[in-house]
Amino acid sequence: MPFYGEVDLIVMRQQGKTTIELSALLDRFVSWGHRQRCVYSAQTGGDARKKLLEDWEPAIKASPLSPLMAKVSRANGNESVQWRGGSFVETMASLAASGHGFSVDFGMIDEAWKDQDDRREQALDPAMLTIPDSQKWVVSTAGNASSTYLRRKVEAGRAAASEDRGSGICYIEYSVPDDEDPFDLDVMLNYMPALCPTPGPCDCSPEWRHTVTQEALMTRMQGMEPSEAKRAYGNQWIDGGGERVIPADLWDAAQDPSADPGAQATFALDVDSVRGTWSIAASDGVSVEVLPTEGLQPVEWFSAKESRKRRPVVVDDSGPASSTADDLEAMRVKVVRRSRTEVANDCDRMFRAIADGNVKVRPSSQELDDAVAGVAKKPVGERFVWSRSTSASCVTPLMAITLAFSSRDKKPEPRIRVLGA
Repeated sequence: MPFYGEVDLIVMRQQGKTTIELSALLDRFVSWGHRQRCVYSAQTGGDARKKLLEDWEPAIKASPLSPLMAKVSRANGNESVQWRGGSFVETMASLAASGHGFSVDFGMIDEAWKDQDDRREQALDPAMLTIPDSQKWVVSTAGNASSTYLRRKVEAGRAAASEDRGSGICYIEYSVPDDEDPFDLDVMLNYMPALCPTPGPCDCSPEWRHTVTQEALMTRMQGMEPSEAKRAYGNQWIDGGGERVIPADLWDAAQDPSADPGAQATFALDVDSVRGTWSIAASDGVSVEVLPTEGLQPVEWFSAKESRKRRPVVVDDSGPASSTADDLEAMRVKVVRRSRTEVANDCDRMFRAIADGNVKVRPSSQELDDAVAGVAKKPVGERFVWSRSTSASCVTPLMAITLAFSSRDKKPEPRIRVLGA
């Protein structure tokens, strides 16, 4: 019987999470005397598939336990690694109904900082209730203002550790205290478990090594947006108190209740596949507006009015809206697909338009205001895109107005006139 029914592990990036997660799963396979059903859940099915098939399966094959692995399923949505004796680990989608209908012996919720609700836990807990020796793991790096699920876990875990209850929750956290600076190497040496205490390649032991060097850590942190570096490597929470990417005074100045993209505006669509939400925006190259989705899905929204099908719609072809774009094209909607490089140019153009006062925003969406307040940048070459993973709020409304505005914000080529000709 496991001593704790739940293990919460909150730790910096690149500290060995992948190895300890796999070790906990394999312990179920080799130490328990009966068949074990284990499930692994990341924030998206694609992330879970990558961890299972690209990280864990090769590690098992390269280990002495390889002969005990019976079968690997690579079917999309049904990925699993099966063990001789009948035990197996399979991926679980991040939907509340995913775990219903079967029992689970061991469940793992990874990257919990990205969750705004407890849908993954709701999928696991009922499936583990009748299993006396079941155990649940919640593993993550610190989150931001929207990481409400993980924040509850952290507060409950810190309370359990402080009270030294000795039962219920095993809480493990490695993080830099809020009043200390993670950009100070001496500070990081006190709190990061995988950081080598000596400069250069680690030679602390002939049997093992620290996996993070001082030089690599400082280089990575200095090249990142400061608040994200603190979250990822200091394991400090980002609560929205830092410097905004888009200053509030510039955003306020862009608000114009009279802004009207007009009947000939270009649409832009963006989708958040994790939260199951989407945004549609319109722009004439000067004014932008987030349009009401009317409680419909994208295909339904375009089908609701025939005139909507006759307008071009811009999408980020490298983002989650790409598959929805396929459905729209099947309806004969003209879809303009923007590449990753083009989207980076679009984000830069929108940023400069806000800074220079060259865009008018119709103030009709609280979700858009939240997106602008919490947005973070993700570098793409020498430019950037709005980050879907590290922003404090869903960036879908901001991405939608960015794509709509930039697709119309094209200055005509200057005409050359030869005087006296």
